[in-house]
Amino acid sequence: MAHTFGDVDVRLAEEVFSGTIHASPTGRTRGVTVDSEALQTVRTPRLIAGSTGDDHVVVMLLSIGRARIEQDTRDAYVEPGQLFVYDRARPMRLTFPDTFQTKALVLPRHLLSLRESDLCRITACPLDSTTPLGELLSPFLSRLVDSAGAYPHHIGDLIARNVLDLLTVLADERGGGDTTGTPSAARVLLMRIQAYIDRHLADPDLTPEAIARANQVSLRHLYNLFQIEGTTVRRWIQGRRLEQCRRELARRDAASRTIAAVGRGWGFVSAAHFSRAFRAAYGMSPVEWRASAALESGPAQGARAKR
Repeated sequence: MAHTFGDVDVRLAEEVFSGTIHASPTGRTRGVTVDSEALQTVRTPRLIAGSTGDDHVVVMLLSIGRARIEQDTRDAYVEPGQLFVYDRARPMRLTFPDTFQTKALVLPRHLLSLRESDLCRITACPLDSTTPLGELLSPFLSRLVDSAGAYPHHIGDLIARNVLDLLTVLADERGGGDTTGTPSAARVLLMRIQAYIDRHLADPDLTPEAIARANQVSLRHLYNLFQIEGTTVRRWIQGRRLEQCRRELARRDAASRTIAAVGRGWGFVSAAHFSRAFRAAYGMSPVEWRASAALESGPAQGARAKR
């Protein structure tokens, strides 16, 4: 815990304890999944003073269990599905009274375009997934952490930037600011559209025209939004479909499905086109990827610690 989240005092609820941490780099950030029994972590002024090169902010999604976060004079209880932020540069206390799972993005503080006062407004303030920002931020954070380590460095940075910009919008909202017309507002619209694409990936009729119509934007504006990512709408759709196909082909429970069936299940009408696109993206055919994944499947990665 200390290596992953910075120097902390870890207090355990039981003499016998077990937990698992999976941590993978995503560009300049790090995605971390923790499955653990009850514990408490405390970041004290003494520990902060003794830390070097530990200027990071943590964005955490509580998937299972309950939590209590204390920082910047706030004391908040967190429910499953809620997000919260804490700053490792200031004292904090994080308590998990029961077995829990979290997904977190650990990011260098300098990547956030926020003043100290702006950051203080969003720490220890749980964000519900049913709110407009939470509805966008939760699935992006979860997807980013689950796929951490699978992206090239620059792609990981691009995806992480979406999370960073949403935090900027969140700080503006908490401060009563108006984000209409700002670059961050455009990125929020882009992420809303990307979330729509993810929900409809299996639809072979998912076209830029259909996406623009469903999200009430012009086709030209849709194209301009995707220029923020340095890509096109069609390339984004294909990339997301390929990611889902690659993930499914690596699963043991999908071994009975044909390659063509997996491709069709994620919107690829032509099996030949699916194979060509997969090879171009990953340097091997779907058949070769499935075979290599089967050979490498073994004990789950990660460290399991017992006391």
